[in-house]
Amino acid sequence: MLEATGLASIRGERLVFSGLGFRVAAGGALLLVGPNGSGKSTLLRLVAGLVRAEAGELRWNGADALADLPEHAARVGYLGHLDAVKPGLTVAENLSVWGARARVAAALEAVALTALADLPAKMLSAGQRRRLALARLALRPEAKIWLLDEPTLGLDVASVARFGTMLAGHRAAGGVVLAATHLPLPLPGAVELSLA
Repeated sequence: MLEATGLASIRGERLVFSGLGFRVAAGGALLLVGPNGSGKSTLLRLVAGLVRAEAGELRWNGADALADLPEHAARVGYLGHLDAVKPGLTVAENLSVWGARARVAAALEAVALTALADLPAKMLSAGQRRRLALARLALRPEAKIWLLDEPTLGLDVASVARFGTMLAGHRAAGGVVLAATHLPLPLPGAVELSLA
């Protein structure tokens, strides 16, 4: 279970949010909604351990989630606004730094990029780059917490459906999902947290 109580964050000299709390049980999903600049991305970065909280606690299965940052990083799969794709590497090479060859093949299949495995990433469309970024999630089954910032940006309908299958599999294995979005996501039963 992922649980937050009394979280507060400041960026620059501006209070982004305070007193924020939530609870996501194994297999659960939390949708972060609100206008641009409301703190959705900041909250995801805080939960990922990339920025520190000014106040509050984040707990994973009852223990301080951020007490050991390398241990926390091992349980987090983070997808930010940028796809983090190296244009000079092929599609498969972009994933090979994250996982074994067998897992790379399965990840490419999960996002329907197998036929493009040897193509330089600089040749991909925006939607294909996003699918490649999503494939990294499939490479790390040990990452029980998926933090997703506008994950369907640039995806077509078929790609969103494939992503829905990935999300369902992750949740069925006891994983949790926190997703910031302005668009509907294939996350049945997700709870919304408004940062308006």
